[in-house]
Amino acid sequence: MKQYMVDKIRNVAIAGHGGSGKTSLAEAMLYRAGATDRLGKTADGNTVCDCDQEEIRRKVSVSSAVAPLEWKDNKINLIDCPGLFDFAVGMSEGIRAAESVLIVVSAKSGVNVGTEKAYKLATQMGKAKLFYINKMDTEHADFHKVMESLHAAFGASACPMVVPYVEDHKVVCYIDLLDDRAFSYAADGSKTDVEIPAGASGMVTALKDDIQEAVAETSEELMDKFFSGEDFTQEEIRKGLLQGVRTGTIAPVFCGSALTTEAINPLLNAIVTILPSAADNAGEQVKTPGGEELYLDCNADDPLAAFVFKTVTDPFVGKMSYVKVVAGKLAASSSPTNVRAGVPERMGKLVTIRGKKQEDTDYIGAGDIGVICKLAEAVTGDSICDPKRLVLFEKAPFPKPSLTMAIQLKGKGDEGKIAQALLRLMEEDPAIAFENNTETRQQLISGLGEQHLDVIVSKLKNKFGIEITLTKQRVAYRETIRKKVKVQGRHKKQSGGHGQFGDVWIEFEPCDSEGLVFEENVFGGAVPKNFFPAVEKGLQECVKQGTIAGYPVVGLKATLVDGSYHPVDSSEMAFKTAASLAYKAGLPQAGPVLLEPIGSLKVTVPDANTGDIISELNKRRGRVLGMNTLNGGYQEIVAEVPMSEMLDFSIILRSISQGRGDFELNFERYEQLPQMLEAAVIEEAKAMRADGE
Repeated sequence: MKQYMVDKIRNVAIAGHGGSGKTSLAEAMLYRAGATDRLGKTADGNTVCDCDQEEIRRKVSVSSAVAPLEWKDNKINLIDCPGLFDFAVGMSEGIRAAESVLIVVSAKSGVNVGTEKAYKLATQMGKAKLFYINKMDTEHADFHKVMESLHAAFGASACPMVVPYVEDHKVVCYIDLLDDRAFSYAADGSKTDVEIPAGASGMVTALKDDIQEAVAETSEELMDKFFSGEDFTQEEIRKGLLQGVRTGTIAPVFCGSALTTEAINPLLNAIVTILPSAADNAGEQVKTPGGEELYLDCNADDPLAAFVFKTVTDPFVGKMSYVKVVAGKLAASSSPTNVRAGVPERMGKLVTIRGKKQEDTDYIGAGDIGVICKLAEAVTGDSICDPKRLVLFEKAPFPKPSLTMAIQLKGKGDEGKIAQALLRLMEEDPAIAFENNTETRQQLISGLGEQHLDVIVSKLKNKFGIEITLTKQRVAYRETIRKKVKVQGRHKKQSGGHGQFGDVWIEFEPCDSEGLVFEENVFGGAVPKNFFPAVEKGLQECVKQGTIAGYPVVGLKATLVDGSYHPVDSSEMAFKTAASLAYKAGLPQAGPVLLEPIGSLKVTVPDANTGDIISELNKRRGRVLGMNTLNGGYQEIVAEVPMSEMLDFSIILRSISQGRGDFELNFERYEQLPQMLEAAVIEEAKAMRADGE
């Protein structure tokens, strides 16, 4: 593919709800532009963008994919983003690299949660937006009903540009309101220009008035002309549209069918004429390493400035870093600096990529997207710059992991391989987290949901040959005491030669510390001072395991008050053992109890789901502390909840709120576990020890 100037490049992320037809739309656009010679289908597993083994098997997108095409002497980099919430990282990284977001909406189901999330993220990141109402060829498709739902969700910014004319529930033709013409499609996809049907005149007039009103909002001059009753010229309408789209006050609406490729050409035309180019919108506000803010123009003549927006770890090719060049030119001969790492990056092979097909390129120009193979240091979010001008680009807002499971290895000898394999996967997916929890003796993996974790399991098997199953994570309980006791620990052992003798009296009592507080209050040299450290060491080793279920003991104060010694047989080891005997004798008498971890929870949900979530938290022994009203019809619920009750909360929250809810849970403190639940925790601890763990 030839190189394009910055004003001839459009980077467009395709986003929306799962199942709205995003990948099919990308496929139709590639086919109509001549970038592919056949029209692939997701059901057949032969589309350009869903080329990963997991995507072919599942028939859904699990990561973003880049697919460039050429249209009317412009280059359009399509970035197909996943719609399922479990793979939201793909949407974040795709929108981050684009100047515009093409939001796909099903003509049958209308606005869904995924539509709202795509629009919200595009707005948050300052991207231009365009709607495409897909699946107009299907039964029960209703363009006007979908337009009503767009206006209800996003206001008057949704502005129709291409609309269908329907008779007997079938699209007779499509009407281009900007160019004032109509066209129909045959079964083979061929297009024919037709007259605008007489029955459509009322609809066309009303929609054109809507366009005029939307355009009037873009400048005071046009607003004055609108109120004076004058019609806008075609040039004024196009200029107003460009301005409105760039500022976000207008989101043009197109429609058609990706499956039949109906009305794909008008969409491609709109992308190169209405949506901003890289020259218009790819410039960014950046910071220097010293914290100074500056605006970086998308200019080919400036020093190199680029950022990595996606990383893929390929078992054969190695690491592939997807980069967006904002300024300058990235060539194989470049010696840029990785600003985060503070080291020069050695350039590997440069390629442009369409799905899984790669094409070598001499350089990646300003405003363009490409891939660098085998960058040593770079990870997603890194800034790659000319050493003469180092800047830091803002990173994409990636979602945080919300569901954690424990790893159970199937194969022997994989213990050493699993951590390295997961680190490789974490390079390509920032929403994966991995922890080796030494306390619960489990390796924990976290992701965005059940499907996300299922894909990770599949990738570990297919890419790295490691088979695992996922089990419930254990909760890290604690033990403490509620009463004060005084006990003796006496260790006496006689054998040939020197014997062993240590004798201590220790008072155990509750305190507010996180661990053990040791003090001594011995009079008259009953226990020599040189044995005090041995007594403390013996107790420090003991508190690692409580006497109820073997969990660490906290909030324990131990005071050495008396004892005795033998001038020959006493030793540090003997007093350490004596302290251990006192601990084992004293704790069961001191009212030992189990403590459970309590988390501080903040849940953000739509107003309509507030009651259901509060009810759910009550079932989980939660205490609601308060509520805060947020913008956009949302409530923030603040609560404290036992961590053991929150293991599957992300799944329930998604179900109740249809994916609109979000939460943040952080450890707060330990509280006494209700007595009725102690037996189950003790049995679980016994089973864990019986398994040899």
